[in-house]
Amino acid sequence: MFKKISIFCFGLLMGCVRTTWNTLDDFKYVQIKTEKYTIATWQKIRNPKNNNIHIYIEGDGNAYNAYGRPTSDPTPQGTFVRDLVRNDNFENVVYMARPCQYIMDDNCKQTDWTQGRFSQQIINAQTEAIKQIANDKKITLIGYSGGGMLSGLIINQNPQMNFEKWITIAGVLNHDQWTQYFGDAPLTESLDMVSLPKIPQTHFVGERDRVVPYELSKQWVDEKNIVLIPNATHDDFFELKLFD
Repeated sequence: MFKKISIFCFGLLMGCVRTTWNTLDDFKYVQIKTEKYTIATWQKIRNPKNNNIHIYIEGDGNAYNAYGRPTSDPTPQGTFVRDLVRNDNFENVVYMARPCQYIMDDNCKQTDWTQGRFSQQIINAQTEAIKQIANDKKITLIGYSGGGMLSGLIINQNPQMNFEKWITIAGVLNHDQWTQYFGDAPLTESLDMVSLPKIPQTHFVGERDRVVPYELSKQWVDEKNIVLIPNATHDDFFELKLFD
């Protein structure tokens, strides 16, 4: 049974939550207030005493329209990451949106989901939210698409946190090479990863992904850490199961 979450507001400073997506009954919608942004999360904490947690970071969402122009709202239109979260049977699971997805507050500006999507202020906000959620638990951090890049930057900048494993799905792991590959404008306000996190990691790559092709993925990570999914595209991994 699914529960529908409507569009609702939480005051002028916090703005409106713009979502119509369905979430499982045992997930709770929680807004995480950070220094600059308010982050939308959906959390399933069945066992607070369990010292482990899975945290999923959303991709870049609806950052550009079909004509390649920046949108006014980066809230994801697809359900790929949400479906992964829904199918994760672990006791403690959290879906985390990116800044300005679902919640557009006064601090949001277009560069937050375009050239500055991996800026220090974005990294700081997501890190603050993870700290509040995890509360010293051991973290498996899962990032999709641009969320793969962001999750790696967070891990690299916070060696004191209990990151136990890093997983990416169709992850952009070097945005400079990625934009050059497609002849796109560089993300001039974003940080790049100079090295990968030195923790256990797995990178799921779609064989037919045209957004983050395997040709790039194998340049970024050791192929022994890549799981190539036959026939998968950027947002269709055919009921991918990350955990047993």
